[in-house]
Amino acid sequence: MSKQQKLSAAILAGGQSRRMGKDKALLEVDGRALIEYVIDVANRVADETFIVASDRPEYEQFGCPVVADKFPQSGSLGGIYTAVSEASNDHCLVLACDMPFVNEKLLQFMVEQVDNADALVPALAAERSDQGGPETLETLHAIYSKACIPAIERQLNAGVFKVIGFFSEVNVKKLPEDVVLEWDPQLLSFFNTNTPEEFEWAKERLAQQAS
Repeated sequence: MSKQQKLSAAILAGGQSRRMGKDKALLEVDGRALIEYVIDVANRVADETFIVASDRPEYEQFGCPVVADKFPQSGSLGGIYTAVSEASNDHCLVLACDMPFVNEKLLQFMVEQVDNADALVPALAAERSDQGGPETLETLHAIYSKACIPAIERQLNAGVFKVIGFFSEVNVKKLPEDVVLEWDPQLLSFFNTNTPEEFEWAKERLAQQAS
């Protein structure tokens, strides 16, 4: 992506938070909701920031437009589709709402690496997830272009909601873990607060950073 190109940022916050038992985006640390930590960094790297969530009027308090999911009940893939479709710019950074340690320097580096890719996705070690492949693709910490829209739409209309299912139809550029580690040595950018235990850990870590 050249310096002349602009970037949108979308924060996906439409999940059910089943493992947390309450809306994880609104959980507070030091008087600030988790999603605010993500919004702050997104605002620093993008020209526009918006939230993708349906029926969540409480998110309007964060000063970002809230966009309804175009494909409800279709998981993260539907959120990505809505994000890229609604973005004012050709490229859209997509972030999950429960990743309070997103790293501005890493994101800026990613923006510089987009080039002609339709999707730029960090590729970490396989054991970091249960994706079952040779690597863990961080699809909710990635940049997508509008060239992805037709392929995603075809997959959604077919009722297939696996995010990487459309990757074979677009130009995907993967960011290897050893490169990511140069900017985020502990890979904290990809830490999700899905459970009460993970939230407690994140709360302690954020308090340490604040002090």
